[in-house]
Amino acid sequence: MSLILFNKPFQVMCQFSPHPTRASLADYLDIPDIYPAGRLDADSEGLLLLTDDGKLQHAISHPDHKQTKTYLAQVEGIPHTEALARLRAPLNLGDFITQGCEVKRVQEPDWLWPRNPPIRERAQVPTSWLAITLAEGKNRQVRRMTGAVGLPTLRLIRIAIGPISLQSHPLLPGQWREVSAAELRL
Repeated sequence: MSLILFNKPFQVMCQFSPHPTRASLADYLDIPDIYPAGRLDADSEGLLLLTDDGKLQHAISHPDHKQTKTYLAQVEGIPHTEALARLRAPLNLGDFITQGCEVKRVQEPDWLWPRNPPIRERAQVPTSWLAITLAEGKNRQVRRMTGAVGLPTLRLIRIAIGPISLQSHPLLPGQWREVSAAELRL
């Protein structure tokens, strides 16, 4: 059984099949019979776990198993107390209501790599960083949550799944390593 940590670069598709205009996982990982346990949008970066074990894949990605996922979100604007409280509480996004989550304002980590290409910055609009930990993971959820409270996401990086993080397992975008499934503490 393999458990692969991969730092998915910006604009890479979370699939092994070829994409007409973007790189895919096959451009970075030449390991037979592994599949992602969960996904990241092309616009998102960061930690992706892949495995050749179907039960492990299910245990990592299915919401019933409550594997938390932590994201760093660079947002446009300065989050005030009210916006942070709305993000932490269940938030109605129209088609679903989020579960409560952990949200805190953080400084940009010194270990974070620059995005290629860099985000578009506007001189008159400040940006901030949030650390958001969810026990669920609906499609584009973090982006939709920050947008709903007036803090559009400019950059989104998943930095941890359960106890496994890019801080404790440093990888640059496009790099991967194998780890023991026991690290997930399932």
